[in-house]
Amino acid sequence: MVLCVVPDIYKGLPHGKPLSFKTRPVKQDIKNNDIPMKLRIAIQKSGRLYEDSVQLLKECGIDLRNVKDRLKTESDNFPLEIFFLRDDDIPQYVEDGVADIGIVGENVLYEKNKKAVIVEKLGFGKCRLSVAIPRSQQYEGVQSLQGKRIATSYPYLVNEFLAKNNIQAEIHEISGSVEIAPGIGLADVVADLVSSGSTLLMNGLKEVETLLQSQAVLIRNNDLNAEQQKLVDKLVFRIRSVKKAKHNKYILLNAPNDKVQEIIALLPGMKSPTVLPLAEQGWSSVHSVLSEDTFWDIIEQLKAAGAQGILVVPIEKMII
Repeated sequence: MVLCVVPDIYKGLPHGKPLSFKTRPVKQDIKNNDIPMKLRIAIQKSGRLYEDSVQLLKECGIDLRNVKDRLKTESDNFPLEIFFLRDDDIPQYVEDGVADIGIVGENVLYEKNKKAVIVEKLGFGKCRLSVAIPRSQQYEGVQSLQGKRIATSYPYLVNEFLAKNNIQAEIHEISGSVEIAPGIGLADVVADLVSSGSTLLMNGLKEVETLLQSQAVLIRNNDLNAEQQKLVDKLVFRIRSVKKAKHNKYILLNAPNDKVQEIIALLPGMKSPTVLPLAEQGWSSVHSVLSEDTFWDIIEQLKAAGAQGILVVPIEKMII
């Protein structure tokens, strides 16, 4: 025997008539505010450009969350999302618009031959792509490469160089330890990145041609919208301020009043030096900015002109 209890809401209904329910629409208080735009930047996840790239962003006042062993992170105080990628992949990501901008070596950018715009040269990661031959061999110009076997990780750039000079050679593309290729009989010549040249010397090689001077550059996608471009401009403004500061020093010195004009003539400054009277009569304090390139030469001239108590201070940021 089965006992079935019918709820009260079903009582009195005609047999077989379905029960209908009326539902109330749920009110949604969600406003259609646009999500704030974030700029996406791709940087090297490891290697020679990684630390300098992260350091540059920090010097630009951009706080980064924990970046160690991460593939992606965001800034807490600037609309920036950071992707950590293989350097060889960065030009492709920027061309495809997966990343809006990227930091990469010119050597990688030109080798990959992708459509991306160089926005700013960053001044670090400097190196050169050079052709090197065994030290025991004589080199009599580009024609010496005719018919040679060339080991390189940069086949596109080497092919361009050879074609430009009407040279026929056999290229062996290898991904690493290029400099040992002549020693193991794989190639006669190498074309590889050189910084100090010590690795070449250790492997019995000498540089004979420079194909490319390279450094880290900031690149951008070709099709940024106005809002993305505005964020790029803000970032570039900060980068240029940091670069200017690194290449200049703030200098303060004391000078006899009768020598002030002579000393001012030695100081280029941003516009003109600042001159303030000292408590001791007949003396003034002169403040200015000197370029790192000419710093020591000008310091010697300032001392010879009568400057005393010269104080040199590093500049953290420099806004022109």
